[in-house]
Amino acid sequence: MKIDPSSPADLSAQIAQAIRDAIIDGALIVDERLPSESELADQFNVSRPTVREALKRLAAQSLIRTQRGATGGAFVRHLRYEDAYSQQITTSTLLLSMNDVSFATACEARFAMERACAPMAAARRTPDHLATMRAEILRQGQPGLTDEAFCASDVAFHRALVDGAGNPVLSYQLAGAVEAMQPLMNMITFTARSRETIIELHRSIADAVDAGDSSGVVDGLHRLERETLTLADSVFAERQARRSTPSKPDSAA
Repeated sequence: MKIDPSSPADLSAQIAQAIRDAIIDGALIVDERLPSESELADQFNVSRPTVREALKRLAAQSLIRTQRGATGGAFVRHLRYEDAYSQQITTSTLLLSMNDVSFATACEARFAMERACAPMAAARRTPDHLATMRAEILRQGQPGLTDEAFCASDVAFHRALVDGAGNPVLSYQLAGAVEAMQPLMNMITFTARSRETIIELHRSIADAVDAGDSSGVVDGLHRLERETLTLADSVFAERQARRSTPSKPDSAA
């Protein structure tokens, strides 16, 4: 592992990148203990605080774990897909909120990716996945359920469908689509949507998953996408109408 002291890049960042590359290349394997801070400082010819900062960067990326005691130190962490979900969700949320991505574009991407899971979910879903989908449908029909709780249940329903595909790579990739895009889309459409319509669409999707009918799942997702786009169009049209309506002048005293 080497760094370039003449590079303008931060030394701690270079050290973190060098260790990260060693992990990716297999030079450092899961649960292997890294050299001590003093050993790393000697190896890279830097101070121990610089090494410590590099290790903090790696810990923030969930690439290493620390352990106290006589047998402690920094170890290469076994990074599970589930551990990386939060980073994927955060990144997706930031990208959507900071960039000029239209609702239609986000909706197209989100449903296209979920439809890719449909055949696998119809064939591989477990009883637990189906039970979760059914439970969320029941929850969505509860009287007095808040908009926030309905949106959370909506996300949980689609999360179960995606996870039902039995492919951890897809589950990771769609974490951002389902748990970042879906809440943002819900924030726009919740004022216009009919819960009964959404529940019925969810029920048709769950029934198709239960029957192993992949084309039925795809059709249900197509209908849900069209419903979502229709709701968004109505919300945007209403907003535009409000902006176009001149405000009435105050009455004369």
